[in-house]
Amino acid sequence: MEKTLSIVKPDGTRKNIIGEVIKRFEQRGLRITALKMLRLSQDEAKLFYIIHREKPFYESLTSFMSEGPIVVMVIEGEHAITMVREIMGATNPKEAAQGTIRSDFATSVEHNIVHGSDSKESAAYEIPFFFSSLDIF
Repeated sequence: MEKTLSIVKPDGTRKNIIGEVIKRFEQRGLRITALKMLRLSQDEAKLFYIIHREKPFYESLTSFMSEGPIVVMVIEGEHAITMVREIMGATNPKEAAQGTIRSDFATSVEHNIVHGSDSKESAAYEIPFFFSSLDIF
């Protein structure tokens, strides 16, 4: 079984669609093995998104990610990383397949409702950023 991290971003919590996001993962046979709501400081968001520090959107992304509560979750299942990314849809909601989370709810590339680990290496960094092994069931 593969594990991945997903985040309902501040725009998703504001739109009150946390349950809808979780439902879409669960309906595809994925299992939520850890879940919590929190608010990142901008410094914490910068650390989480450190891989993007040289990119032009880094400051606006980290500012956005610290502007309200987020919901972080560990998701488990066969091919969980690929499945979560498929359910989320393309980063740009205009390019996201119909019926994906981003096509249905996102307003822009940055305000795109959800985050998901893009590889096993990313998941290995991102999951322990938010959860200890004792938090994951």
